[in-house]
Amino acid sequence: MQGIRMALLRKEEQNILKDLSCCYTAIRFMSSSNIIKRAVMSFGDGTQGALGLPTTQIGLAGHAYEPIRVPSLPPDITAVTAGHYHSLAVTSQGHLWAWGRNLEAQLGRGLVATPRDTWNEPRKVEGLDQVSVRTAFASGVISAAIGDDGSLWVWGKSKRGQLGLGKNITEAVVPSKVKALAGEKIVKASFGWGHALALTEDGKLFGWGYSADGRIGRVGDALEVSLLDSTSNISRKNHQLSSSTLEAAEQLVLEGMEKENNMPIIWDPCLVEELHGVEVADIACGLDHSLVLCGNGTLLSCGSNVYGQLGRAKQDVGMFPVDITFRPMSIASGLGHSLAISQVPSPDVESDATSVISWGWNQSSQLGRAGPENLPLVVEGLAGETPVAVSGGRVHSITLTSKGEVWVWGCGKNGRLGLGSSIDEVEPMLVDSLEGCEALQVVSVKKLFSATRRCWRERERAILDIKTWKVV
Repeated sequence: MQGIRMALLRKEEQNILKDLSCCYTAIRFMSSSNIIKRAVMSFGDGTQGALGLPTTQIGLAGHAYEPIRVPSLPPDITAVTAGHYHSLAVTSQGHLWAWGRNLEAQLGRGLVATPRDTWNEPRKVEGLDQVSVRTAFASGVISAAIGDDGSLWVWGKSKRGQLGLGKNITEAVVPSKVKALAGEKIVKASFGWGHALALTEDGKLFGWGYSADGRIGRVGDALEVSLLDSTSNISRKNHQLSSSTLEAAEQLVLEGMEKENNMPIIWDPCLVEELHGVEVADIACGLDHSLVLCGNGTLLSCGSNVYGQLGRAKQDVGMFPVDITFRPMSIASGLGHSLAISQVPSPDVESDATSVISWGWNQSSQLGRAGPENLPLVVEGLAGETPVAVSGGRVHSITLTSKGEVWVWGCGKNGRLGLGSSIDEVEPMLVDSLEGCEALQVVSVKKLFSATRRCWRERERAILDIKTWKVV
């Protein structure tokens, strides 16, 4: 559910295309020939070409602290998304472009003739010539695209069955159709660490990949508790998590990664049995948890609850309702925190207000609020704003308002907030360098693990989609 407002905002063309930085963006503006165009912007960590920016713009360090325009892309970008260190952009013609890391073939270029110094150059994804791409998704080192016929295509590498291409298939160097979903019209997919969910047009939910903790719900096999939850014996004091607890949790995840051969894996997409007869409206996968929004407004969560990211007192393994008193309209997840846009009763006006709700991991203020971390609560710093989209990164969050403004909070390291510095922000801050542009889409990146297997130390970037109009 990425319904994002696309109203107009005026600004002089010569100012529209100024170098911004640190985030991905597609802007639309009126050229001198009255042709509406778009441009993608990026900021944050540009390691391995992830931002699509030449070193002449961001230097050898590769970081962009404010939004900068990504060159070499078509002018008709309609959507953007990003994975670990790679990014994808969809055009109005149904073409898909990619740039960034390609060690696992996540760019769809294969593994041959892709020298590292060309990773930052956006190129059209190969192998999708017969597919009109409607939207794309990415996470970790996996990429996915949905065709206009509802088919799901995947590529990249995963030992955990995340491709969904069949038993023991761990690599696809070019886009491959997920045959187990043939006949279904997929409208959205979401990927976590090893697990994946796909939502169909008629509200059915499929899950596959690493299935521990019940993070993909019940799909036929017995639910199994992962190393993280079964051995941690994590204690909570006043529902808060200490730094030592977080470090212990990270170590447990690393240990789990080293034991991948013993992981419970669902190799092919399967219907989530618990939701038989229930219409699903939206999905979101975190590192090791999932959120499922039902058509009747019920929000369900499953998977690991080590950070309180499930938002419920019930600790049973499985898919159960979140303890939320508001009616969610859309959902998102970071690495270990959860987000929702909800209708919230307002004491000052007759109608309900629209607010961002957050819960879960708050090590770097990514919840944007004070109070109990495992309880879904309103981000008060956005009072007076009307959020229409929200996205979670590893340790930061970003939201788009009805005015086309972008607000960010959490960890600011390496410019991931796009505010011109590396300062953390404990409450929402306006990205004022985008003044005069109207954002259409915001996407932050859940960096999982680096090639050196270091846990949760990756730097991040964000993507957003903005549109502007020249004064005529």
